[in-house]
Amino acid sequence: MVHPASPLPAALLWDMDGTLVDSEAYWMAAEYELVESFGGVWNHEHAMAVVGRALTGTAAYVIEHGKVPLDVDEVVGALLASVGRRLREHVPWRPGALDLLAEARAAGVPSALVTMSYRCLTDVLLEAVPAGLLAVVVAGDDVTHGKPHPEPYLCAAGRLGVAPETCIAVEDSQFGAQSATAAGVPTIIVPNVKPVAPIAGSVQLPTLAGLGVVDLVAATAGLRRAGLRPE
Repeated sequence: MVHPASPLPAALLWDMDGTLVDSEAYWMAAEYELVESFGGVWNHEHAMAVVGRALTGTAAYVIEHGKVPLDVDEVVGALLASVGRRLREHVPWRPGALDLLAEARAAGVPSALVTMSYRCLTDVLLEAVPAGLLAVVVAGDDVTHGKPHPEPYLCAAGRLGVAPETCIAVEDSQFGAQSATAAGVPTIIVPNVKPVAPIAGSVQLPTLAGLGVVDLVAATAGLRRAGLRPE
């Protein structure tokens, strides 16, 4: 664990879709394909409604609003297969993300992936990430309660052996930021495909491009002074 006097965080906790990689478009394309294959209608409003949700929650929404005659596990499997195929063809990194991962590693700050994507997708990402940049992975099928529940972030901090409040989370969605802040992690939100309403325990930045770890520390300094704790 980083010494309390250190200006660096104990760890960086990264969301995947929309934060580390610009893959939300892949999920939306998968949703459209699946719904339309059964003659249903999907639209932008529906796609926005499931951004950042646990996959089982997304599947339930797709079944209800897209009139898809499958069960939750079948919908999850179909979406994962579609997104996985696209990720294998191309991993669209978000601006500044890889540079920050590399800088954190060089500074001795471990990074964890905290995502609602399942292991079959995180494994694809790990093949594209330089070795050692992600110390821990918490996937959607590793936890009982997905985002916005705090379990994913508490699990990541626990696996790293650090206190949640000594870390910094990086998120792009409302559900993800609610998960991180509920776990007591000072959180940076970089909105991507949709705006995110203000959330106590978080700050918003327009981009990670050109930023270093010390910039993330500076951005969240007020949150630590406020003594962020889990609700």
